[in-house]
Amino acid sequence: MTLEELTVEATAEIEAAKPLYKQVNNERLEFTDADYAQAVTDLANSKWDTQQFGYIQARQEAYGSVQDQLDMQYWDGVNGTTTWADHIAQVKSDNPKPV
Repeated sequence: MTLEELTVEATAEIEAAKPLYKQVNNERLEFTDADYAQAVTDLANSKWDTQQFGYIQARQEAYGSVQDQLDMQYWDGVNGTTTWADHIAQVKSDNPKPV
């Protein structure tokens, strides 16, 4: 999705969540128009970042530790297998880069 499309989506989500409140000097106040506009911008940017870069964190978590990967590589060398390469290919396949 484009940033503009994500902004439309974020606007709909913020509109559906109204009224939103903030705490100012121990007083509960409803968002101003500027606060709502900033909330839309922040949510759209967050969605954009997740769309564009979320795969990085997902891959990092799925790869496993360096120690585990080195162990896979060692046993692949001993056993003549491709466990590590298969694992890396699967992680990349499960968490593709956005187009």
